[in-house]
Amino acid sequence: MVIFLSSFCGLAYELTLIRIFSISLWYHFAFMIISIAMLGLGASGTILSLYPRLRNPSHIAMYTFLLGVSIPLSYVLSNQIPFDPVRLSWERTQLLYIGLYYITLSLPFFCIGLIVATAFASLSEKSGLVYGADLLGAGMGSMGILYVMTIMGPDKVVFILALIALSASLIVSKNWLRAISLVLILTALSFFFFQPSVTKLRMSLYKGLQLALKYPGAEHIKTYLSPFSRIDTFRSPVVRFAPGLSLRYLHPLPEQIGFSIDGGDINAITASGDPRPLAFLKYLPSFLPYEIGQKDDVLILDPKGGLQVLVAQMAGAKNVSKIESNPLLVEIIRKDYKEFSGNIFGDNTYSGLGRSWLKTGKRKFDIIDISLMGTMPSASFGISEDYRFTIEAFNEYIGHLKPDGLLSINLFILPPPRIELRLLNTIIASMEEMGIKKTAKYIVVIRTWGNICILVKKSPFTLNELNAIKKFSRDRRFDLIHYPGIKEEESNIYVRMPSNEYFTAFKNALNPETREKLVNDYLFDIRPVHDDDPFFHYYLRLKNIGAIYRIMGEKWQYFIEEGYILPAVFIQVLFLSLVLVMLPAVAKRRVDKKDRLKLRLNPILAYFAFLGIGFMFVEISLIQKTILPLENPSYAMATVLTSILVSSGIGSLFSQRVIGLTGSVATLAISFLAIIYSFFLPEVSDFLSLHSMPVKIILVFLILMPLGFFMGIPFPSGLKILGRIDNSLIPWAWAINGCLSVLAPIMTIMLAMAIGFKGVFWLGALAYLMAFTTLTLFSSAPHRSSAQRLPE
Repeated sequence: MVIFLSSFCGLAYELTLIRIFSISLWYHFAFMIISIAMLGLGASGTILSLYPRLRNPSHIAMYTFLLGVSIPLSYVLSNQIPFDPVRLSWERTQLLYIGLYYITLSLPFFCIGLIVATAFASLSEKSGLVYGADLLGAGMGSMGILYVMTIMGPDKVVFILALIALSASLIVSKNWLRAISLVLILTALSFFFFQPSVTKLRMSLYKGLQLALKYPGAEHIKTYLSPFSRIDTFRSPVVRFAPGLSLRYLHPLPEQIGFSIDGGDINAITASGDPRPLAFLKYLPSFLPYEIGQKDDVLILDPKGGLQVLVAQMAGAKNVSKIESNPLLVEIIRKDYKEFSGNIFGDNTYSGLGRSWLKTGKRKFDIIDISLMGTMPSASFGISEDYRFTIEAFNEYIGHLKPDGLLSINLFILPPPRIELRLLNTIIASMEEMGIKKTAKYIVVIRTWGNICILVKKSPFTLNELNAIKKFSRDRRFDLIHYPGIKEEESNIYVRMPSNEYFTAFKNALNPETREKLVNDYLFDIRPVHDDDPFFHYYLRLKNIGAIYRIMGEKWQYFIEEGYILPAVFIQVLFLSLVLVMLPAVAKRRVDKKDRLKLRLNPILAYFAFLGIGFMFVEISLIQKTILPLENPSYAMATVLTSILVSSGIGSLFSQRVIGLTGSVATLAISFLAIIYSFFLPEVSDFLSLHSMPVKIILVFLILMPLGFFMGIPFPSGLKILGRIDNSLIPWAWAINGCLSVLAPIMTIMLAMAIGFKGVFWLGALAYLMAFTTLTLFSSAPHRSSAQRLPE
């Protein structure tokens, strides 16, 4: 029970920290949490290996007590660390703060490692039972925490987890330790209810919400919470949401209420009671498709605060469907801002990922409207996945247009040009894949002072449509970038740029004869992206780092946003992991040199290293591959972790009873299944998209169980073998497995950027194949039991 509850708290705390990082920093730093957890687990094995007396089972009560203390303590301490990724560009000391995060937040996982590794060392013959309880507890934790976070914020969840850990301590503790546990339970309850300032979540001063609230007259209205997002509504002068508004419109805008998602993405809800101030909608570049095309059936993808819905209504669209990826936002606007917004989400409104929703039906649309904009320009982190703008996504969008339908995409201008060029190349690749040639005839692009509007038509633009586009742009003083037959002197007229680089770049991209040269020679990586490597916002090219550094004003902030914080974090983690792995090896040199047992044990220790790498490669790839069908990274993480951990726990329990389920059989099976799943999951994604969310979660859970079942067998099987040979090496094996698991999450993202997640899947399969090989080598060599070892 203690192992079950400890692992429950560990996985639940891990997911809680991911939410905390999403709000306090950015979601894309959440990959660090997995490494932090595994670092703590690995460090516990090192300590137990160096100090055998700590492996006494009687110490488990103390370790459980320390777990209950360390969960809230690590959160409170980490909340005081002044790390901010934005400041990395001018404060190199911020890198040291990342190290402090690793040390501070790894403490609870260190305690969990002490509990589980001590149990393994004491009960190596029953390692299947111990590992089963460990995995089942973690699996239940990943499910339970989602329910808890529907009720309260992650900063309060921390104290609930502390209560569970301290309650486990009460079960196994005696006398004074039990009394202290009871006192700390009461303390945790008081912190939970009264929430002193030291426990309140600290948010980066450079996130959108914090910046917006600094303006004179700014006012925070309300905070809303769900397991997957936090939404804050506010009033602020910065909320003036009219992206690309024509300079010819001189009247005031209607009242707007701002909102932020996880403190970052800023958008606005526009008052629609009085129609007169809404005249500004006709002066937005996003009004263009409604001026030239049919508008009977319109689809707005991710309308957020609903500006594009108002645009469609202003244009007289008959049937407007809305697909919003954040269900909490839909609920807020429907309940609290129904009258203010004009009930924009009253009907034909659905929650989910737009491309997945399109798969569920055969409806065709006159206009599909996509906006990449909030109230202020911002770059996305290069290490973030984005399945909305892959070739496969555009196949879906264009495929659901009527014969003369229009796809409209609006985005901010963030010089130098790269986002729009990758977007254009991805659209071109999609159209060519669908058999549409001479794509220049199907695309129109206009530019304002601050944003770009790209129109993609399923059929060539007609002369009347082109004349209407020219008139629309001329009347509003928008610049033309491309239309079929454009001449250079027709562009860069109203909002003049020093060079006409947008016209030149788009011309070369749309010309099949110059496109390849443009892509190969361009400063940034603007190649099309696929679902297998969905890092749409990653534009860096290693060979051009020097030139990019200069063009970005010799500032490092851009490189941090692109994901180059990964190598820095990897180097820190690699150093810590090497220290933790090598310390037991150094200590063992004190053993009589005539004892060559450790030399013969090298293969079995390598076996645990390969298991750590393989498990994380496969697990993280599974999470990434299920984001698309489950439409949300948090849904994917919770579902995959629960399925893999629960089924692995079942597999571990079975291996304790069924003699034939050995580590050799399981590693081969996993290697084979990982290859199968790398091909199977993308294919089954279309099938899953046809179902409701509860059904999809159940199906994904069941689909992953066969792989998870076998993934729970190799580790306890290896520990059982090691226990028969040299029981004292079990903590070292635990440390090696944990430390390699620390490196694997960071390596997964870095490798996926280069070879895609299918390639990472295959590397995971290779790691398990290497584990099979090392176990075979070890099994074929003669060994002495621990009773036959020479005295130390």
